[in-house]
Amino acid sequence: MLEGPDTTTLDTLAAADAVLVSRDFVERLQGEVKFKQARIEALNFEIARLKRWRFGSSSESLEASTQAVLFDQILADTALEDRAAQDQSKPPPAQPRTKGQAVRQALPASLPRIDHHHEIEETHCACGQPFKRIGQEVSEQLDCVPAQFFVLRHIRGKYACACCQTIQAAPMPAQIIDKGIPAPGLLAQVVIVKHDDHLPLYRQEEIYARSGVHIPRSSMAQWVGICGVRLKPLADALQAFILSHSVIHADETPVSLLAPGRGKTKRAFVWVYRTTDFVAQRAVLYDFAATRAGEHPRRVLHGFGGTLVTDDYSGYHALHAQGGVTASLCMAHARRKLFEAHELNGSQIAGQAVALIAQLYEVEREARDLEPEARRRLRQQRSRPVADALHAWLTAQRQTLANADATAKAIDYSTSNWRALTRYLDDGNVPIDNNAAENAIRPLAMACS
Repeated sequence: MLEGPDTTTLDTLAAADAVLVSRDFVERLQGEVKFKQARIEALNFEIARLKRWRFGSSSESLEASTQAVLFDQILADTALEDRAAQDQSKPPPAQPRTKGQAVRQALPASLPRIDHHHEIEETHCACGQPFKRIGQEVSEQLDCVPAQFFVLRHIRGKYACACCQTIQAAPMPAQIIDKGIPAPGLLAQVVIVKHDDHLPLYRQEEIYARSGVHIPRSSMAQWVGICGVRLKPLADALQAFILSHSVIHADETPVSLLAPGRGKTKRAFVWVYRTTDFVAQRAVLYDFAATRAGEHPRRVLHGFGGTLVTDDYSGYHALHAQGGVTASLCMAHARRKLFEAHELNGSQIAGQAVALIAQLYEVEREARDLEPEARRRLRQQRSRPVADALHAWLTAQRQTLANADATAKAIDYSTSNWRALTRYLDDGNVPIDNNAAENAIRPLAMACS
């Protein structure tokens, strides 16, 4: 007669199954908690970044104490001790100037001087003796005269021939606007104030009215358009000059474009192309476009076959794919993502990466005034080991982070673009970042914000 399983054995198996089920349930809950925690941290990071963009400081520098701690974790202690010993041997620094305290600059010597003489009314002292002039005290003030309008009169002599019964007059000098009222100086004023000082035409209309001259904004708008056509050959020459260089910066920024008849504005873009700060003759070209499509940089950079320094916007990828254009990405963009992860999430991993990038920029400050080949050698000697250590550090730390983590995303941006981010190490003509283009376009971005 067969006997059934022992009751104790059944209880043991049931308990084991219950433990396995509970363990699976706990692991699943832990996974969900970990995922949700990463998601919460990512959302908190986005909120903190938006608040910083809206209300915070634009500075991306680490505090001195924080940076020292981060360097301690990466660099050898001996190097820091040597630096401390050097600091102790130096005389104490002068007291820093109080923050916000203005420093009066000398007035430019090139400005014309208008003298106002002031003399005392008394000619004799109280004791009865006459005063004797022994010198003078000179103080200077800066003054200005508001924009002054004047009328240019072109007086052309007319001559007649009694024999031929003909009349001749001196030809009128060539004008930007034929038979137009504005002279070249006024046209330059309107165009420069609008596009360089970012002062709208309606405000210019108000300013000129205070000087007693009424210039409708519609007339100024027509003048600006005509000047654009007249200046097209100059813009073409500027474009050709920039394209003749082996390294070019490029960037873009959104601007508001009026939509006639709708009472609204729509989003357009201005692209900037410029030479690097390493060349003697620098030039900047601005190109307006209705969209952010990649066709616009392809149109402007047609025929260019050098290195293009940009951010990682996909609109430039077609230029890289077509051959002839080498991509060099902006190290400042990679640093900014890591800095935000450190500043907003308190990531020590990102902070240590930022500290290493600071060493790369320290080398660039020393290499700024060197010739290209000397700059390349200095980069290979001092920057290449730091860049290799940074890449190894980022790769190793990435394995410990969840995909949704802000630090992980910042690391992924750097490692996936590492070849283009370090392109500058092999070419002394290539800058480390795209800050030159960003600085050239920043005034326009701020005026349109």
